Amino acid sequence: MGKRLRPRRASEASRAAASGGGAPRALNNAGPLSGPRLSVNINKVATLRNSRGGVTPSVVDAARVCVAAGAPGITIHPRADERHITRWDVPAIASFLAPLRDSVEFNIEGDPRQDLLAMVRDVRPHQCTLVPVRPGEITSQAGWPPSTPAAEIREVVADLQQRGIRVSLFIDPEADAVKWAAAMGARRVELYTEPFARAYKEGQDQAEASFRRYVEAANLAHALGLGLNAGHDLDLENLTLFRTLPHLDEVSIGHALISHALYVGLDKAVRDYLRACVPSA
Repeated sequence: MGKRLRPRRASEASRAAASGGGAPRALNNAGPLSGPRLSVNINKVATLRNSRGGVTPSVVDAARVCVAAGAPGITIHPRADERHITRWDVPAIASFLAPLRDSVEFNIEGDPRQDLLAMVRDVRPHQCTLVPVRPGEITSQAGWPPSTPAAEIREVVADLQQRGIRVSLFIDPEADAVKWAAAMGARRVELYTEPFARAYKEGQDQAEASFRRYVEAANLAHALGLGLNAGHDLDLENLTLFRTLPHLDEVSIGHALISHALYVGLDKAVRDYLRACVPSA
């Protein structure tokens, strides 16, 4: 495993790479310091429940603990095979979050299949993140390629946004992918961060080289009027660098946060990640 990056150097590196990137923004529900919003992905709670059957642990109770700890967002990914979040979980989570709509953002992610789109139209989350799904994949492996046929995606994006649901498209940190997402009419993109997470483990030079790709993609997205989300394999260590990405609105974190919660508890895990989203002073 590579040498752990020092937060101070990481922050300096990102500022240099950003060449005067975005101005600090207040972090909603997490105090006055600046940083991206945290959306907690609770899929893994459903994975644990489904491994035994029944209703324990409850995904609604997990969402309740996350919100009580200060999480400004909840994310779920109802896959077609229901390996974690099921069709029954979606309205239950939506019902719990409904009274909190002004303070907690609800994000549903998934591929644009008809049953998922019907659920999204029914519960009307704040955001729908459209992701490509490959047959047999364990987890997401890449963003939408720019060669993706445009007509269907553009139609889905327009339909959801006309219903007041912001659409984010899951993409790789490449200029062509950012331009494609803008052409689809999406309001945000979510940058696929597993390549960055792998590079971070390899050491300082590899992490900063990878991070520069994300900075370029972030600046282009901002120039094209797109909001910016990110997610996949972000954790307490690599956030020391990634949280400084210019124009970053939101990070979606599930596997690492829930894994951390096994040792420290869900409430503390959420609070640890909220602090990790705040750039060093």
